Amino acid sequence: MISKRRLKGRLLTGERPTGILHLGHYVGSVRDRLKLQDDYECFFIIADLHCLTTQHKKAQILEIPENVKNLILDYLAVGINPEKSHIYLQSVITELYKMNLICEMLIGVSRLQSVHNIREMAEAAGMKDVSFGLLGYPVLQAADILSLRANIIPIGPDEHPQIEIAQEVARTFNKTYKKIFPIPKIITSEKKILVGLDGKRKMSKSLKNAIYISDDPETVRRKVARSPISSKYPEKSPVFIYNDYFNQSLEEKKLLKKFYREGRLNENQIKKEVSKVINQFLEPFRERRAYYEKRPKLIKEILISGTKRVQREVKETMELVEKVMGFKEIKKLIEK
Repeated sequence: MISKRRLKGRLLTGERPTGILHLGHYVGSVRDRLKLQDDYECFFIIADLHCLTTQHKKAQILEIPENVKNLILDYLAVGINPEKSHIYLQSVITELYKMNLICEMLIGVSRLQSVHNIREMAEAAGMKDVSFGLLGYPVLQAADILSLRANIIPIGPDEHPQIEIAQEVARTFNKTYKKIFPIPKIITSEKKILVGLDGKRKMSKSLKNAIYISDDPETVRRKVARSPISSKYPEKSPVFIYNDYFNQSLEEKKLLKKFYREGRLNENQIKKEVSKVINQFLEPFRERRAYYEKRPKLIKEILISGTKRVQREVKETMELVEKVMGFKEIKKLIEK
């Protein structure tokens, strides 16, 4: 049951259920989303249809249910509050498929081809050519946004091109038929990329250089112990970067660097201290996760509740869309 609050608008955000969340996700986006729960009516989409744009093989689809369960657990663990936010499953919103088709008619192919992120996604997925579905990825995003009539979309700077498509589709629809869609406003979060344990690339599941939100204390210690500390630039090494992000004590941050420079703490001692910092940071997440893991029925209820709420909202939107477009008159042809 979502509590009654004075809110600034309706916010849509979410993830594709491709795996569990890691600290890079938390730093890059999740942390900012948590702050928005008090100000906006938040909808967290589990975007399983978007998985098909790059992962459409049967074996990959069969992994989605387990990934959905883990994503919900991660959301609840980090502090997404079902009393304030709606978590829902994209693929069961049947009106969305119709909304997607309508949005496809309101944007040109050349405009979609200008979205550079699409080519990058294809290359990352090992695709030789961009599929029709992947080219239309921003259109499906537009359908997600417009069907909920969302006002606010929090994204990173590199995601602007996709959401700009949604803004254009909304403007075109409003001009062509009737103004029923708000133009979604972009909230740009500062681009924060957390380096992976290897110290070379960003934290990523596929690169096997991640600390997961669900990792137990021993796993964290083992992973940090393997992370290199550069002899030339030690303070730019992952271990010290993690300490800067997750240590709540400014004094401890300074002392750890100072003691390492002075040789009062060696590499192994530094890693043990940083492991403690990360584990202390993750402990509240583990406690919440353990609570919900023991209550699978509650998790299902949260997903069902959020999805039903979205189904009602999207059904209302589609009825309005069909009315202003003239489809209501067409339907009369088969009404008794």
